[in-house]
Amino acid sequence: MTHTPLSPDEMTQALGFAGRLADAAWTAIAPHFRALDTVENKLDAAPGDAFDPVTEADQAAERAMRALIAEQRPEDGVQGEEYDDTPSQNGFNWVLDPIDGTRAFVAGLPVWTTLIALCGPDGVPIIGVIDQPVLGERYLGWPGGAALETAGTRTPLHVSSQTDLRQAVIATTDPFIMNPAEQGAWTHLRHTAQIVRYGLDAYAYARLAAGTIDLVAEGGLQPYDAAALIPVVRGAGGLACNWHGDPALPGGQLVCASTQILLDQALISLRRSVDRTPKR
Repeated sequence: MTHTPLSPDEMTQALGFAGRLADAAWTAIAPHFRALDTVENKLDAAPGDAFDPVTEADQAAERAMRALIAEQRPEDGVQGEEYDDTPSQNGFNWVLDPIDGTRAFVAGLPVWTTLIALCGPDGVPIIGVIDQPVLGERYLGWPGGAALETAGTRTPLHVSSQTDLRQAVIATTDPFIMNPAEQGAWTHLRHTAQIVRYGLDAYAYARLAAGTIDLVAEGGLQPYDAAALIPVVRGAGGLACNWHGDPALPGGQLVCASTQILLDQALISLRRSVDRTPKR
């Protein structure tokens, strides 16, 4: 049985509150989707240099979620992409990415998501939400379960049974943002797998939980990029670890797979490019 610091009633309440956070985020985002006025570069780089977009929608959505947490769960901490951390008074922290996949959002593509996770005192994500409101899809994960919520109806999720990398559907957001060692490992996976897809950001992990993608591997993730993904994948019966094969924590290198056999095949390549940089 998976250990959690939340009772069953507390788990139900936290999942319900996470859903309200996702609703608040979409209310703030909706007026801006396919109607953006400005796109800023968080890296403040010169033209032609690195570009990390942020929009008024990102910021408005995070403000809306933070306001709801401050009002209804004031002792919980908050770690988000756009604003400074709010310290926790009780050991629990909400980790928020208002728009994961801002490039897709700017392009008007409905594969961006809002990511919401609740982490316990040990920093391990307990519940996760991957919300794609344009498609009306909300992926929920918790210890021992995962579900796709559409129009208020929840359908249980389960990963695929794929055990052969040669027949697998795999994904990463963009191999060109990997370092050279990571690109080499990914190239080996790409040449081995049957189907490879790009540009899906966190939505790839949602579809892994739903059984239509078999493996996702990425590097250089921040905690707000990854915290919500882990409970959804694990709740659907999948596995999440770093590229060395150790249990995943939010941030750094992450690989998620539908089965242990498939994961072991991928780790043969991924271990060659392990990022050993200590994570906070």
